[in-house]
Amino acid sequence: MFNRFKLVVIVILALLIGGCASNYYNIPRETYEKQVRVLGIAPIMIDADSDIQHPQKDEILNIVRDANRKNEKALVDTIKDTGEYFTVRLLDNEAGQLFSDIFLRREPRNDAGIVYNKYFFNPEKIKELVTSNNLDAVMLVVVSGASIPDKLYSSNLMSTLKTKYNALIMTAQIIDANNNVLWEYPNFRQRSISFDPLVLLQYPDFDEAKANKTDRVEVKFKTVEGIRRAFSETDSSLFKTRTTSAIYMKQFGEMKSLLSYFHNPFSSKKDENYPTPGQSGQ
Repeated sequence: MFNRFKLVVIVILALLIGGCASNYYNIPRETYEKQVRVLGIAPIMIDADSDIQHPQKDEILNIVRDANRKNEKALVDTIKDTGEYFTVRLLDNEAGQLFSDIFLRREPRNDAGIVYNKYFFNPEKIKELVTSNNLDAVMLVVVSGASIPDKLYSSNLMSTLKTKYNALIMTAQIIDANNNVLWEYPNFRQRSISFDPLVLLQYPDFDEAKANKTDRVEVKFKTVEGIRRAFSETDSSLFKTRTTSAIYMKQFGEMKSLLSYFHNPFSSKKDENYPTPGQSGQ
């Protein structure tokens, strides 16, 4: 009986360690660990020229800009909480100007059924950003618009509408001074790829279709105030009260899960073996 229990424990531990040891980086995990000890996080940017179709676009952009500023510290804290870095710090650049300086091009993608915007940045500007701040790499997070396929249900779950809905999405990359993309989100190194929008800007009006006794369901834009409330809704916990937007924390949590991996508690590796902060990878 004891041997059977011991075998079950070993199997469970093996599964846990194997699952947590997945490499979500574009380079070997051990290389990333040694190369990136000082990580800078740029202010969260918004691509105003992306596919944002809301008729009151300017007001939506203002809501996003304000929410980005309010939630940046939570992103830094979340990445720090992975325990993977010597230092994680928020850069003091102005988000709009930074995006204008580093932006090269946007490429709408549909990879493995995941619709997102792939960003390419000016190599010289990236090198300047990384080196001038004495970083090993910088994390760039961009909120943009995209029309994504989805299947939404009515409140009574009796009706559905599968179509494209305009949405705001959040993408991220970690890039070194040589413009190498070391990690990205959405991440296609997952066994099961998932990528949820930051917020949908549209919804299917099932109630109107029912009232008019028609099978045709109109897709409408949410009101500005409704979108504002979605951004303002905070995440709460039994153990800790959060003031961070729930929709941001969901995205940050996904990123964290793709930046964390299992550390062998019996490893003799110590921090003094790592390169001096700001010197690795340069």
